[in-house]
Amino acid sequence: MFTPKIPPPDTAPTPGTSLVPPLTGLVHPPACTCHHTPTAPAPVPAAPARPAVRFTPGSLLVAAAGGTAVILVVGTVLVSMLLATAITAASVAVCAVILRSLLNHPNNR
Repeated sequence: MFTPKIPPPDTAPTPGTSLVPPLTGLVHPPACTCHHTPTAPAPVPAAPARPAVRFTPGSLLVAAAGGTAVILVVGTVLVSMLLATAITAASVAVCAVILRSLLNHPNNR
């Protein structure tokens, strides 16, 4: 079932041939019948060179403030996620201790 199906050697194509026969003898009609000579398209003007990016002191200050804000926001989110995980783990641990004490000593109540 999972073995490859290889064609027998007499039907396999040789490496130099193609399975698709070449298209010979096809003549396409012209796109139009106006009998004019084709012209080359107009050359496209080159795009002007872009100047290098230059930072002013104000833009550097804005970029630094934006980067600092992003770092603070990401840090706050990560710390809050860590705190939520720690609180959840502590509450699960307290519940486990309480259940263990209730199940181990049922007659001491």
